[in-house]
Amino acid sequence: MPSVLPDGEPMPEDGALPRHALEGAGARPLGFYLHVPYCATRCGYCDFNTYTASELRGSGGALASRDNYADTVAEEIRLARKVLGDDPRPVETVFVGGGTPTLLPAADLVRMLAAIRDEFGFAEGAEITTEANPDSVDPRYLAELREGGFNRISFGMQSARPHVLQILDRTHTPGRPEACVAEARAAGFEHVNLDLIYGTPGESDDDWRASLSAAIGAGPDHVSAYALIVEEGTQLARRIRRGEVPMTDDDVHADRYLIAEEMLTAAGFDWYEVSNWATTEAGRCRHNELYWRGADWWGAGPGAHSHVGGVRWWNVKHPGAYAQALAEGRSPGAGREVLPEEDQRVERILLELRLLDGCPLSLLKPAGAAAAARALADGLLQAGPYEEGRAVLTLRGRLLADAVVRDLVD
Repeated sequence: MPSVLPDGEPMPEDGALPRHALEGAGARPLGFYLHVPYCATRCGYCDFNTYTASELRGSGGALASRDNYADTVAEEIRLARKVLGDDPRPVETVFVGGGTPTLLPAADLVRMLAAIRDEFGFAEGAEITTEANPDSVDPRYLAELREGGFNRISFGMQSARPHVLQILDRTHTPGRPEACVAEARAAGFEHVNLDLIYGTPGESDDDWRASLSAAIGAGPDHVSAYALIVEEGTQLARRIRRGEVPMTDDDVHADRYLIAEEMLTAAGFDWYEVSNWATTEAGRCRHNELYWRGADWWGAGPGAHSHVGGVRWWNVKHPGAYAQALAEGRSPGAGREVLPEEDQRVERILLELRLLDGCPLSLLKPAGAAAAARALADGLLQAGPYEEGRAVLTLRGRLLADAVVRDLVD
């Protein structure tokens, strides 16, 4: 969850949604995102809405504590049930992110999951994921998660090289994420992801290849690989500005992406979103697909964002303020926006173009359609899908995805 909230109109105290938001809801999947804002230390590149113990000390008191956090989130889940009323949809995906969710006892994560089950129920075969830091879990913890209903887990590996982990302020030792994959498999997890980051200052092509080799060798069925984005206000941004570490340029990012595509494809992974590869269709992250396809999700937790039927809202950032609102029977929402049809059209292009299936050409206006024809001629879109009425990125198009999208939304 980004640390800066957007502007918007005030959120009603009871969290009520406009009537139109639930029209046709039965045709859309429903998911939950649960944000756990606590971290043992702050990574130098992180701009998410997270807090260490020292940052919370004296700020929000007991309300900001993680000791009763699961109960507070359960209160928001019960609020969601009231707001969504008699919406009959069972929940198809749950994603617990952070922060470091696994700083909480496994029983707390399971209790939050149980609140969703009690209020909404789960669809058959629901995907239930948690993020985890490699140094915050052990076999017993993983077994407790699996027994409690989690069936997918995502480990933050980032790199296999010690000096790269040091630049990122990651505290786990090289080799620990790979061991976590084996432990998760032994606990019965059906799907396991490893998150990687490329383009860290001081990382070489060989470092990146070593990280990919280690991730592939661990045996996950999903790998996410993201280019490092240096956010203003982070420790890493300050270090780069002071000249302590170099800034990685876009050409290096492109080279690293091509290395990832080559090595992951050779190992049996297929891309299905610009930054995500899976060994099977079942191994894809269905919760993220729910975001990319503009379905409905309720985000519970400080700073969490939600979207239902073209209405988007976001919670207050601080854990103390979040807990206070719920304790007083108020929605923790800080603001919301009702997305006009044009904004929804643009967002569909922005998100769906990143997917293997691409986006329908019918979403494009005349200027965007002309840009799509040029992108096809330039080898940025695939010919076959284009003829079938879809804009689908080629490998070269994936490297230039942001530029392609900018042209197509006109």
